[in-house]
Amino acid sequence: MNKTRTIRTAILLLASSAALSACASKAPKQLPPDPGANISTNTTQGSVQGIVPGSQADFAAQMMGQDAIYFDTDRYNIDSADMAALQTQAQWLARYPGKRATVEGHADERGTREYNLALGERRANAAKNYLVSVGVDAARLMTVSYGKERPVALGSDESSWARNRRAVTVTID
Repeated sequence: MNKTRTIRTAILLLASSAALSACASKAPKQLPPDPGANISTNTTQGSVQGIVPGSQADFAAQMMGQDAIYFDTDRYNIDSADMAALQTQAQWLARYPGKRATVEGHADERGTREYNLALGERRANAAKNYLVSVGVDAARLMTVSYGKERPVALGSDESSWARNRRAVTVTID
């Protein structure tokens, strides 16, 4: 009886081993290309190859850092630098009339959560209202406030706070 049990155990182990080896993942014959490998600048057209025109990546590439505007402490007014950035955004949106965008309002870490959510909302609405004033259809724009919940700079100094007091435009499909 002991010999039968040993044989059964051996057969069970062999069957389990065979079943597991059949499930092993196999390396693909060809790896997909590196995501950044095909992106190159085409200076004659001023665009980036490998990026789909009208996509968020195209928007970010064309904005060259002007997808966000920045505010002073406890402020939500649009200054001349903000107007220039928003004008560039409006021109891009005019080229792609089917695209919609969300304007995200942000605040630095100081203040209560409720205060910063309200301030972020005022910042997002100020940016949206300016985009509407230069011809972007209001129905294409949404706003959201993240307050202090999504900082881009982690730090408790003026430099970090200044980078976090912003409104960012993000295109959506």
